[in-house]
Amino acid sequence: MWHVRAEIAPAVLLVVDFGGWYKLDSKSSNGSTSDVVMHHTQVSLLKDVIVPYTHLLPRLQLSDNQERYTLLYFKGAKHRHRGGLVREKLWDLLVSEPGIVMEEGFPNATGREQSIKGMRTSEFCLHPAGDTPTSCRLFDAIESLCIPVIVSDNIELPFEGMIDYSEFSVFVAVSDALTPNWLVTHLRSIPARQRDEFRRNMAKVQPIFEYESGHPGGVGPIPPDGAVNHIWKKVQQKLPAIKEAIIRNKRKRAGVSIPLRCHCT
Repeated sequence: MWHVRAEIAPAVLLVVDFGGWYKLDSKSSNGSTSDVVMHHTQVSLLKDVIVPYTHLLPRLQLSDNQERYTLLYFKGAKHRHRGGLVREKLWDLLVSEPGIVMEEGFPNATGREQSIKGMRTSEFCLHPAGDTPTSCRLFDAIESLCIPVIVSDNIELPFEGMIDYSEFSVFVAVSDALTPNWLVTHLRSIPARQRDEFRRNMAKVQPIFEYESGHPGGVGPIPPDGAVNHIWKKVQQKLPAIKEAIIRNKRKRAGVSIPLRCHCT
């Protein structure tokens, strides 16, 4: 698999996040067999485009929004790997808190209705890292007008620069989230008028994360404000920086080491 990634590295890659572009080295620097996570240089923000996961839940129109009686909602697996270890700690901190619902499971065929109800009746939806930094859960929350609570110190999101996630999401540092009572107190302190403003802003960006064209069989013109057009716009934005990196690399003299900005050639 890694040799395939090396071959396609110069292309503009469309990735849902950078979480899958890590390489696990079976030996650490002292020769032990503990896993060491090493950053891979085949992807970069300079060259590649972060695209949204396909949401699994239907869109809730702002005009159909109703009373939300749960403070915070999460549905997913408690036990994950890598960054997901934070999720386990959060789970233990929050599972017994009043006004918070933490459920095991996924929004598949059996859990879909439960997820729709949970997200549509909650003010906030928790988004901690799992095996990867992001998931369809974030985009399900946006389509459900459930304010995302993104717990991460380092996350890349689709279409940043085109949209400002801080206008409809709450970003929380991991250290704050893992401080007992901090997260619940913080969310409760956000006034109703700000929550309503978050939802109004969320409703404006909902179409941006939509891949469906709305035509039978998916055949027909794509919506100008949908995900596909925004991906192409992002690719276009990347081209000048890619061209600059290629030109800079051409003038590198033999034996001279310069920081590798991206695998552009």
